Formats: sequence, C-alpha cells, structure tokens
Amino acid sequence: MISPYPGYLREPHYYETDQMGIIHHSNYIRWFEEARIDLLTFLGMPFHTLEAAGISVPVVAVDCQYKNMIHYGDRVRIEVYVQQYTGTRMDFAYRVYDDKTEQLMTTGSSKHCFIATEKNRLTSLKKTAPAFHEVFQQFAEIQPEPQA
Repeated sequence: MISPYPGYLREPHYYETDQMGIIHHSNYIRWFEEARIDLLTFLGMPFHTLEAAGISVPVVAVDCQYKNMIHYGDRVRIEVYVQQYTGTRMDFAYRVYDDKTEQLMTTGSSKHCFIATEKNRLTSLKKTAPAFHEVFQQFAEIQPEPQA
C-alpha cells in the first residue's frame, strides 16, 4: 500500500539568490525536479531504476507561478501531486509552502511522457512496465492535486 507523500524539504542556498537575497526565478524549476526525484525514491522507484528498465521520462512542458518571495534562510516544503496519469504520460503539480508559516509561496506544473529508451519511442507503462504503472496509478489515486 502506498502512503501519501509528505513533501520535500528544501533550504535555499545563498548562490540561488539575486542581489536582494530573493531566490532567483530560474531555481524553482530545479526545485521541482529535486522534489519529483525525491517522490520517485519515496515510491520505491529511484530514477536509476526507471532508467535501468529502459525507460526515460523527459519533461515536455513546465510552468511556474510566483505567489510570494522566498529568501535565503527560509525553509520550504514542496508538495508534489499527480494532475493526470495515462500510462504514457504523467503531469505533476507542485505547491511550495513556507515550512514555518504554511504560506503558499509558489505553484507549478510539469508534463512528462514515458519513452522506451531502446526504441526512442513513446511507451505505455501498462504494457511495458506494469509494476511501475501500478505504483503510479495508485499514487495518482491517493494523492491527487488538491482543488484550488
């Protein structure tokens, strides 16, 4: 049985800031990836496991909305949700909260597909990797994106 994902805790690094001590906008996409990789590990499918099975998961689109500024010294929790899972594609939603105040700081999303590395073609996990498919499908059911 899959448990709900508790979120990814992140303390911004000084080098990620601009001259005002605010996290530069380009870093949020990297944070989303860190959280997504952490989620895969939480689900028992570290990224290298997918790659070893001949599956790559490229990003086909990404989006980010900045609600409040995050500063060096803040600590954030990045929650990851599945917006949609079809077996050939998976879309994630991200919500970044201040870990102390619970204030919503940033939201975002990323869209992905599953590629059979050997053929370099879109693949259905339901057919080519049913164990992965089952995990993703169960996670999508227990931790869907919350309504706005």
